[in-house]
Amino acid sequence: MAVLIAAVAAGCGSGLFRPYEYEEDVYLSLDGSATVYVNASLSAIDALRGAPFDTDPRVRLDRDAVQRFYTSPVTRVTAINETRRGGRRFVHVRLEVNDIRRLGEASPFAWSAYDFHLDDQRYVYRQSLGAPAGHPTADSAWNGREVVAFRLHLPSRIEYHNAGANNLKRGNILLWEQSLSDRLRGTPLVLDAQMRTDSILYSALTLFGFTCVAVAALFGIVIVVVRNSGSKRSRGLSRTP
Repeated sequence: MAVLIAAVAAGCGSGLFRPYEYEEDVYLSLDGSATVYVNASLSAIDALRGAPFDTDPRVRLDRDAVQRFYTSPVTRVTAINETRRGGRRFVHVRLEVNDIRRLGEASPFAWSAYDFHLDDQRYVYRQSLGAPAGHPTADSAWNGREVVAFRLHLPSRIEYHNAGANNLKRGNILLWEQSLSDRLRGTPLVLDAQMRTDSILYSALTLFGFTCVAVAALFGIVIVVVRNSGSKRSRGLSRTP
């Protein structure tokens, strides 16, 4: 269910329920760890990543095969779900990655070279995509308008990116799109972003903490003023003959 919710949220980030044929959704942390979601048709995964999945929508999804395909020394599968669209079966896989820089060592992500490092007081993320590993299947039922997407959720304020002016979503989410036909041809795609070194969550918590302190201080001042006002009134009444 969590994977399905994430898939819906991902679609809403770029347009209501945008029907991507293949997408990778990366939630990056400043320590280099990441949660990765793959939402794609079995046909796209077979064609782009060379998976051996049976794309016949009448055949029950082999979850064990999906688990094996996405499990590696650098990835850990935590959830698998499935949906159907346009006569095709889609899978939604959630993975945990300890080091995003090693994600390319896993076969499903080997078409990408990942870089994440600190450079001149900024964190730099760069992902370079190369050629696919598989071949289109005869039963893919594609019409040529399919789109693939790569979405990056960054933990800090973005200072630079090459996603395009209209592809910065809700402050810290970047989106890169490419036609499925271009991705099948291996047309190069580079995801480039730079961000501050302070976490958005840390900044928010710090601001919240300062706000709480300020409110508490103001409340304390109000209490002192009210108490002093009451004391003066009591002294005035005690001196009245």
